[in-house]
Amino acid sequence: MTNPLRSPGDRRLPRVPDPCALVVFGVTGDLAKKKLIPAVYDLANRGLLPAGFVLLGFARRDWAHGEFEELAKEAARKGARTEFRESTWQRLSDSIKFLSGSFDDDAAFDSLAAMLSDLHASHGTQGNAAFYLSIPPAAFPTVLKQMQRTGMADSHPGGDSDAGWRRVVVEKPFGHDLPSSRELNDLVDDVFTPQDVFRIDHYLGKETVQNLLALRFANTLFEPIWNSHHVDSVQITMAEDVGIGSRAGFYEETGAARDVLQNHLLQLLALTAMEEPVGFDAESLRTEKRKVLGALKPPKDLALHAVRGQYDQGWLAGERVQAYRAEEGVAPDSRTETFAAVRLEVETRRWAGVPFYLRTGKRLPRRVTEIAVVFHKAPHLPFSKTDTEELGANQLVVRVQPDEGVTLRFGSKVPGTTMEVRDVAMDFQYGEAFTEASPEAYERLLLDVLLGDASLFPRNEEVEQSWRVIDPIEQFWAEGGEPELYRAGEWGPRGADAMLARDGRTWRRP
Repeated sequence: MTNPLRSPGDRRLPRVPDPCALVVFGVTGDLAKKKLIPAVYDLANRGLLPAGFVLLGFARRDWAHGEFEELAKEAARKGARTEFRESTWQRLSDSIKFLSGSFDDDAAFDSLAAMLSDLHASHGTQGNAAFYLSIPPAAFPTVLKQMQRTGMADSHPGGDSDAGWRRVVVEKPFGHDLPSSRELNDLVDDVFTPQDVFRIDHYLGKETVQNLLALRFANTLFEPIWNSHHVDSVQITMAEDVGIGSRAGFYEETGAARDVLQNHLLQLLALTAMEEPVGFDAESLRTEKRKVLGALKPPKDLALHAVRGQYDQGWLAGERVQAYRAEEGVAPDSRTETFAAVRLEVETRRWAGVPFYLRTGKRLPRRVTEIAVVFHKAPHLPFSKTDTEELGANQLVVRVQPDEGVTLRFGSKVPGTTMEVRDVAMDFQYGEAFTEASPEAYERLLLDVLLGDASLFPRNEEVEQSWRVIDPIEQFWAEGGEPELYRAGEWGPRGADAMLARDGRTWRRP
């Protein structure tokens, strides 16, 4: 895979994008303030932004330029991964612009198009621009049509072949089912060329997710046993200890399966199960991921292999927390799931018969995302049964967050005069093994957009294949009864434990 922080010719040298403008629609929202603006600052602090760079915010607020600059500075100070330096900010602040307007305001978009043309001359952006749609999906059609009307989406506006490139970044969810996803894809592809569309899944920008590929394909140790002959099952977990916060409107429309299973977890599954690509370029990676997603089938018995739950009141970290239905903005009879678990199989020769268990939930005991590859137990143990009572299956656990690293669990003799064997862990942590600071996911992905490197961005075919898996599950739940309640602070509903128990397995407790 091309490392976005390295040069193809010399992997020690940073890659810097061409001069360009980054236009953020919805720049006053939480995503822009907490992630995008700090990521831009970090890139500037690392020297990874070109001299001719402009951050242009677009939102409905009636702000003067100085007010937006102050908001951006505070966002950078609070959210940056790197040390905040006034000298870096002064260089960056000279290139921060703001334009007030609503999405249906033709005059505002005419002004935006004119401003982009002016930046070519005033700031040397060479006509290059990336547009980040940090807005609700319902607003996509309006904004995209405005961009098409004004010619902002054209790679060569005004017929000037030297005018530069234009790219667009689309945040998840990519639709709410397969038909709406296709409609959105058609709309985006009608305005931008497919290679200029970047569908962002921030999980794919995390260091450990990319390390999964290095772990598999840069070593001879793991790949020979990465198959059904040695692997018993795979568990992929994304647990959150928080509730929905102020996102009730979004969550009531989306739910846990659409919010996390359809994108984050299926992408992690694809990276875990994919074959070795012929190269680490964008198209080769996408080709192998598409094969995996195409080989996925919804569970044959959804009643047994798809579980949804909703958190009830309970205790978490010593504090009493309220039920989901008591959250502000949530209907008192809401059937929205805050927990989802599913059993899937990848119907290929490598993975035939290996179940992939995926789960995600809110108000669980702790925040953790991990991929656990559980191996078959040894077919024969020459020890007495009492000597191996505390010996489980070997596991390779890739921790995506928060403590990025890899853990290998295996059996070892306990010191003493008896032959007692129990599980031990060999642990690798990024923070201890490397002195280099790991870039935040949005920092890496924003840089990739500006570089035009699409390796970590799903194509529309992957998105549609994911919906083919999730849609039957959502339809089954919509026709079924209430989600099973689980207490806040527990690891989900009992139905999720029963799903694995029927297979003779248990969930790993992170």
